[in-house]
Amino acid sequence: MRTYFIDQSGKEHTLQFAINDWWISDYTAFFSSTRAIMNIECIQDASLYKISKKGMEELFLKIPQLETFFRKKMERAFASFQKRILAGLAQPAKERHLAFITTYPNIEQSVKNYHIASYLGITTESLSRIRKDNAKK
Repeated sequence: MRTYFIDQSGKEHTLQFAINDWWISDYTAFFSSTRAIMNIECIQDASLYKISKKGMEELFLKIPQLETFFRKKMERAFASFQKRILAGLAQPAKERHLAFITTYPNIEQSVKNYHIASYLGITTESLSRIRKDNAKK
């Protein structure tokens, strides 16, 4: 799965991919109970679970261990987003691509190139050049 945002010009910006056992959401909308700004696309067969914020709060009261479980998931997600923001600000595209394939091993075979390029903030042509350069090494 992937989350993406569509800007005013109609361009898609991929924010996150979800692989096995990952939680994916429009976190802003979920936690602030506001209208969604992100789109979620299922790009492969997946088993999905849906829960409302109210339902989640009720589960936390009934099963306190779930609160710990989800807190830990959110901590990892927050750290991942922070690393991604810093990489986007400070790393060249080649390094961002290497971090991407480390984070999402084998995903390149099942995700469209323009989704990956969108995630990395580069064009599909730049992605092709980076892949060619890395293959030469």
